[in-house]
Amino acid sequence: MTGDGNGQAESRRILDRVAREPDIGSSHSVYASRRPDGVEADDWAEYWGKRIGRMLSMVFIIGMLLWLLLFLVRGG
Repeated sequence: MTGDGNGQAESRRILDRVAREPDIGSSHSVYASRRPDGVEADDWAEYWGKRIGRMLSMVFIIGMLLWLLLFLVRGG
């Protein structure tokens, strides 16, 4: 039964290698936990870029909802 011994050795080698590798999800969770919105404090471009993008998207959504409301009220 030399094949079984080789299989166990291979399994142990793979498990050891997996145990040494860092968890893929942990790096993202560490990054996201730095700030509530996932932006580092010293990255001003990303900080303001996200805020400007969010504001513009809200303006766009409100504008589209108003347009839809006017379209439906006028009877299209």
